[in-house]
Amino acid sequence: MKLHRCLLAVALAMIVAVPAAQAWGPLGHSIVAALAQRHLSPAAEAEVERLLAADHTTQLADIASWPDQIQDDPAQATLWQQTRKLHYINFRGGPACDYVPPRDCRDGECVVAGLAHYVAILGDKSQPDAARLEALKFVVHFVGDEHQPLHDGYRDDLGGNRYQVQFEGRGSNLHKVWDSGMLKTRGLAWQAYAQKLDAEGPVTLPPPIAPLDDPYAQWAEESCRITAAPGFYPDGHKVGQAYVDAELPVAENQLRIAGRRLAEVLNLALTD
Repeated sequence: MKLHRCLLAVALAMIVAVPAAQAWGPLGHSIVAALAQRHLSPAAEAEVERLLAADHTTQLADIASWPDQIQDDPAQATLWQQTRKLHYINFRGGPACDYVPPRDCRDGECVVAGLAHYVAILGDKSQPDAARLEALKFVVHFVGDEHQPLHDGYRDDLGGNRYQVQFEGRGSNLHKVWDSGMLKTRGLAWQAYAQKLDAEGPVTLPPPIAPLDDPYAQWAEESCRITAAPGFYPDGHKVGQAYVDAELPVAENQLRIAGRRLAEVLNLALTD
């Protein structure tokens, strides 16, 4: 009986220790940040570097995953609890992906509202630099989050976390495959990956979605519609080379769109 209780305690500890899914993972978030930094206005770039100096860096890529990393920092436990629901949105309205705030973003707890909140702080020069630096970290991260399709997915499967798959001979889930699994098949570090994507030239942005007047809501709907496309959820729960060949270009296009939009957000927020 004592052995059984001990094994149960170990099993529960392992379950609790499993980290929350991270949109794009460090690789994808660094790519988005690097793409954005390449297209900052001189004024925005100067302000970014001034704020980042407190963290002894000049690179947005260095802070792009910080909002995920704080979940493992006891000193940031309160902030993690306050912000952990702001990394995603679980649509409840079925395959139409229509954003209805009272239904899909209750009490402002979703990535759409979270991004708007931190953009406002970042652009407010009456705020202390420490608050604006923290806001910069969340803005960089949340723009990336919004463009990972399964961070704008359905509540039924928690954005693909409950959709188990076989990938590269191992068990996984579809969320992890999109977070990092497919990107890693390129075998590129984030610097080289960003250079590759940037060399493809300006990315074409999707057209506006009527009647939305909130760009952050539009980005969420766009991403959700990717998850609703035929073939996004692989047949037989197996992610093979054919799936990667079809979906990796979609993921990379999302990274490029996120990088361009992040640059535009920062240029607007940080330029007088």
